[in-house]
Amino acid sequence: MDRFETLIQMLRRRVPGLELREQEPMSRHTSFRIGGPVRLMALPRSEEEAAQAVRAAAELELPPFFMGNGSNLLVADQGAEVFVVKTFDGLNRLETDGAGGVTAGSGVLLSRLANFALANSLTGLEFAHGIPGSLGGAVTMNAGAYDGEMKQVVVSTVCLTASGELEQVRGQAQDFSYRRSTFSDGRRLILGASLRLRPGDPTAIRARMEELSARRKEKQPLEYPSAGSTFKRPEGQFAAALIDRCGLKGCAVGGAQVSEKHAGFVINRGGATCGDVLRLIEHIQQTVFRQTGVALEPEVKLLGR
Repeated sequence: MDRFETLIQMLRRRVPGLELREQEPMSRHTSFRIGGPVRLMALPRSEEEAAQAVRAAAELELPPFFMGNGSNLLVADQGAEVFVVKTFDGLNRLETDGAGGVTAGSGVLLSRLANFALANSLTGLEFAHGIPGSLGGAVTMNAGAYDGEMKQVVVSTVCLTASGELEQVRGQAQDFSYRRSTFSDGRRLILGASLRLRPGDPTAIRARMEELSARRKEKQPLEYPSAGSTFKRPEGQFAAALIDRCGLKGCAVGGAQVSEKHAGFVINRGGATCGDVLRLIEHIQQTVFRQTGVALEPEVKLLGR
């Protein structure tokens, strides 16, 4: 009996209500719609279920891979021999204290969180309305758009350590910077976060959200599977502008293509494999570096080999 089979038996005994899936295709769980099966996936519906899953894995020295909505994830075609804990659809607590404070579970979609803020006449999350990820992933990578970032609104984060112990990380200890945080090493599972917003005019909030939504639809290839912006923004530059300048719009490898609508997006135009995407990313990096001297760093996270 291997460690995964032992883990399954432990979890079914300790947490009989926890949903477990073996050999789960990751193409069902990523916005790229790409990826082979992972050995085991747990989908906790409560913080206690999540804690039990992490503690059992720690006992067996089987480090879990934590994920939310899979909107910034590329998974190998052959999958990965890992234990995945997915919080999206499970940890969905969402409430406000009536004075600008919002508490949300890590599985809450940013679009839902922004709409909740609107419904409570709170401003500060308009930028997040069109970001396709969940709160946990957004905090992990300090997601942002249109001059807004999670670090502007997140006050504290509740997480589980690698051993399954509860931890609260506050303020500057969250170490937010461009597209990273103290959680970016993947060693802790975010359970939720507390946010501080400001009272605002719901008409103005809604107008701003609609304006940003229209800009996204006009400029981004939302009709194709992707992981959003493929590369981090180089200092003093824009990745999309560099890629466009190098004549790479429309460049394709297999089913993966540099979007003709927005050069910063690598899209799955149909049947793309992880290998297609990786080869295209490498070609973009080499071409941009050769022509401009700028080294592009991928923003998307890779699982498997």
